[in-house]
Amino acid sequence: MGANVRRLRRGRGLTLVQLAAEAQLSHPFLSQLERGLARPSIASLERIARALGSSQVEILGASGDDDRAADQPGVELVAAAEGATGRYGQAAARLLTPGDRPFRAMEMTGSNLDPGDYFRHAEDEFVHVLAGRLRVDLGDEGAHDLAAGDSLYYVGGTAHRWSAVGDDGYRLFVVKQRPESL
Repeated sequence: MGANVRRLRRGRGLTLVQLAAEAQLSHPFLSQLERGLARPSIASLERIARALGSSQVEILGASGDDDRAADQPGVELVAAAEGATGRYGQAAARLLTPGDRPFRAMEMTGSNLDPGDYFRHAEDEFVHVLAGRLRVDLGDEGAHDLAAGDSLYYVGGTAHRWSAVGDDGYRLFVVKQRPESL
């Protein structure tokens, strides 16, 4: 996990001190985390993920990437019951692309009616609604109501947050570039 935090931090062009300030954590703790000498609490991991414009599931799910990068196969199957799972903002997420790939594909499900805080990251992102209805708030770029079958693409740096429209929730397919592939 520490190596992935380091890779994301460097991909964002941040120093340890800058990430510590953004995440409101000490830089000695982050240094220990990156070297594998410390493990964050769930709350600290969420602060680190937000400061990096990422998510807990991306940080945790990619923690084995370094081990597979050198001998990674050209084809990998992720069965329905497989893939790293965790939180992405207020949604539950499942990683659909294992290994060191130039993008992250995720399945997300949620029912949050409150959009929460804005996310902003350097990577472009593509959202496709598989089921339910979703309101995507892009800050200065406006808001969009999406239904099953609708898709939305926005460039890196775009502030974004989303919420369910109604009580049925949503199920999404999301594709996000990896920072080191920019």
